[in-house]
Amino acid sequence: MPPLHYLLWLAPYFGATLGLVYTFPDCVNGPLNTNAVCNRTQDAATRAKALISLFTDDELIANTVNLSPGVPRLGLPSYEWWSEALHGVALSPGVTFASSGNFSSATSFPQPITLGSAFDNQLVKSIADVISIEARAFNNFGRAGLDYWTPNINPFKDPRWGRGQETPGEDPYHISQYVFNLIDGLQGGIDPLPYLKTVADCKHFAAYDLENWEGIDRFSFDARVSNQDLSEFYLPSFQSCVRDAKAGSVMCSYNSVNGIPACASSYLLQTILRDHWGFNDDRWVTSDCDAVNNIFSTHHFTSTYAEAVASALKAGTDIDCGNTYAEHLPEALNQSLITRTDLERALVRQYTSLVRLGYFDPPDVQPYRQLDWSDVNSPNAQQLAYQAAVEGIVLLKNDGTLPFNTSIRTLAVIGPWANATTQMQGNYRGIAPFLISPLQAASDAGYQPTFVQGTTISGTSTTGFAAAVAAAQSADAVIFAGGIDNTVEFEGQDRTTIVWPGVQLDLIAALEAVGKPLVVLQFGGGQVDDLALKNNQTVNAILWAGYPGQSGGTAIFDILSGKASPAGRLPTTQYPAAYTDQVPMTDMSLRPSATNPGRTYKWYQGTPVFEFGHGLHYTTFNVQWQHTPPTQYNIASLISDASSDSPLDLATFDTFDITVQNTGKVTSDYVALLFVNSTAGPAPHPNKQLVSYSRLHQLAGGSNSSASLSVTLGSIARADTAGDLWIYNGSYQLNIDTGPVLLTHQFELIGQPAQISQMPRDNSTTGTA
Repeated sequence: MPPLHYLLWLAPYFGATLGLVYTFPDCVNGPLNTNAVCNRTQDAATRAKALISLFTDDELIANTVNLSPGVPRLGLPSYEWWSEALHGVALSPGVTFASSGNFSSATSFPQPITLGSAFDNQLVKSIADVISIEARAFNNFGRAGLDYWTPNINPFKDPRWGRGQETPGEDPYHISQYVFNLIDGLQGGIDPLPYLKTVADCKHFAAYDLENWEGIDRFSFDARVSNQDLSEFYLPSFQSCVRDAKAGSVMCSYNSVNGIPACASSYLLQTILRDHWGFNDDRWVTSDCDAVNNIFSTHHFTSTYAEAVASALKAGTDIDCGNTYAEHLPEALNQSLITRTDLERALVRQYTSLVRLGYFDPPDVQPYRQLDWSDVNSPNAQQLAYQAAVEGIVLLKNDGTLPFNTSIRTLAVIGPWANATTQMQGNYRGIAPFLISPLQAASDAGYQPTFVQGTTISGTSTTGFAAAVAAAQSADAVIFAGGIDNTVEFEGQDRTTIVWPGVQLDLIAALEAVGKPLVVLQFGGGQVDDLALKNNQTVNAILWAGYPGQSGGTAIFDILSGKASPAGRLPTTQYPAAYTDQVPMTDMSLRPSATNPGRTYKWYQGTPVFEFGHGLHYTTFNVQWQHTPPTQYNIASLISDASSDSPLDLATFDTFDITVQNTGKVTSDYVALLFVNSTAGPAPHPNKQLVSYSRLHQLAGGSNSSASLSVTLGSIARADTAGDLWIYNGSYQLNIDTGPVLLTHQFELIGQPAQISQMPRDNSTTGTA
C-alpha cells in the first residue's frame, strides 16, 4: 500500500475516485476541435504540444499529480493516472468495479512469482494480452484508465523482502525475458502504431527491495550500490523494459541510490533512462506514491519542499503520485527554481502518451475502443489462468506418492491455506469472477475431503491439533496447506526470519505421526526453510504454489491426482533459515565477502535447501545436442559478426539446438534451463548464470521434441567495477538443468577481451558508486 499519510490525503477524494467515470475529449464539438491535438494527421508530440501551449501556469501545475483535474474551460476531462493490473485489472484509485453484473470482476491470474516459475515467455505474453484487453474494456465504459502501474521488476534478491511475490524471481536474465514479453502483450506490440493498447509502467527504478526491516524503511533508506552490481543485477530488467520493449512509463522508487533520492536523480532519470536507453518524450516517469514528498520529509535531501519538487521535476519525474507538486510547485516557480518550460515538458510527455493511446481520436477508427464486458473473463482468459497455475506449481519433493493412486478417495485437508479464496490472489488483486480453493477443488476432483484448519498462519495455539489429527486418522491421505501469506509478507513490511511461522511445523509433525501419506502444499511468494520437511521421510511430497490465482485449487488437485503434470521451476533460491543471520537486508552487494555469504544462486556460497531452477516431474527426460556445439569462439569475430541494427549486448553469441526425450510414461512439459559457468574475467567468479531457457509442452512418454536456446553476447558478459560489460577470454562450460545436470559442453573464448557496453558515468558530486 502507499504510505499512510498519502492515504489520509487521498481519503477526501477516494470516494470520488470510486465514482470517477473516465471520459474522452470531444474533438468534434468541443472547445479543442480546432486545436492540433485533434488533428490525426499530425504526429503525437506536435499534437500534445499544441494542447499544452493553451494551459496557464496554474493549470500546468494542477495537472502534474496522479489525479489530474484536466482543464474544464478547454473541455479536457480529468484523468486518474494510477490504475493497477499486476496480475489482472486490480483494485486501485483508477479502477472501479461494479457491485454486480457487468464489470464486477476481472480475470485473476497467478501472482508474477508463480507465473515466473513457469519459465514460459509465450504464456507471459498471452496473459498480458488478456489483461490489456480487459483493461481496455473497463476503460471503454469509464471504469479504468489507459495506463497501468505494472510490472514490478526489481529482482527478488533477499527472501525477507515483503514484495517479492510481485516479481518473477531473482535472476536478471529471466526477469528481462519476462518483462519484454509482458510489455509486448500489455502495450499491443513493441512500440506499436497507430495506437498503444495500454501503457505499462516498469517499477521501481532503481535498487528497491526493502520495505521496513528492523526499523529501516523504504522512505528513508539509502541503497549503496556499486556500478558493477547496478550493471549486472539491478538494471538489466529495466533496460529490457525501456530500451528493448519500449515501455511507456517508469516509476521512480522511494529509496535513495548512493545518496540521491531516486525521484530526484538526474543520473537515473536522465543519464541512464533517457540518454542511455532512449526513453524519449512520448514516455513519462511517475513517482511512487508520496516519494516526491519524501525527498524533503524523510531523506532530508533538500532544505525546503520547494527545492524538493524542483529537484524532482528537473531530474525527470513528470507525475507526482501525491499532492506535493500541486502544493509546492507554485513556490518553486515563484522562486525561479523551475520554469514554465520545465512544467510544459512534463505535461507534453504525459499527453503525448495519451495521444498515442487514441485518447483524442474517434472510437470508430480504433479496434480497442470496441471492447466490452463480453471480452472480460472469456473462456480463453479462464483457460490461461488455469494453465498459468498448473505451469507455475513446483514439485519440490516426491517419493512416488504423487500422483495419488486411485485407491485414495478420502482426504484430510488441513491447514491455514486449505480453504483459501482471496488468499490465493496475493496483493494488488482485483475482484475475481470465481476463486477455487484447495478444499473445493478436492471435492470437484471426486475426493471426499474433511477440512480442519488446525492453526492459523502465525498463531501459536495448538487447540486445533486434535481435530486435525482425528481427521487424518480417518482419511486415506493427508494434505497440509500452509506457508506464508499477506499477513506475513506485504508492502511496507519485510520478514525478519524465513522459518515456517507459528506452529505450522508442529502441526505437520503431529500429522506425520499418523502414518498416512502426507503431502505438504507450500504457499507464499517468499520461500521458507523446508529442510526439516525435505529430510523427513514421513513427509512424502512437497509442492510450492506461490499465489496461484482464481483457478489455483483446480490446478493443485489436477497435479495431485495426475490429471496434470508438474514442470515448474523455482524462480528463487530457498535458503536455510540461518541465512537471515548472515547478511543484513541493507547490504546491497551480491558478491560474497566476510560479512555476506553471497546473494542469489549466482553468488551464494552455502548449500541451498532447494536451488534456483529446482523442480521435479512425474517422468524422466534425456537431453542431447542436435549438433555438437563448437569448442572454440573467437571474440573479435563475434563482435564483427554482430548486426549494427541493435545493441551489441543483444547480438547472438550462438544458438544451441537440443533434443529432449521423455524417457518415462507420463506426458509432461519440460523446462530447459541453460547455464554457463567460467573462471574467465576478474575474481570472484559466479557459480553459474542462466543464459537461455525454453519450455516444451506436453511431451508424451517416449516422444521427442526440440528446442533452440539462443544465447546473446550480453548474457555471457560480465561487468567490471565500472559497470562496463566485457566478453572475457577463457574456458567456459554449458550446463542444461540443475541437480542433476543432464547435458554439458565445454568451449573456449579466444582472443583479447572485448567491451560490449559502457555504463554511463555518474558525474554528480554526491554519492558516486
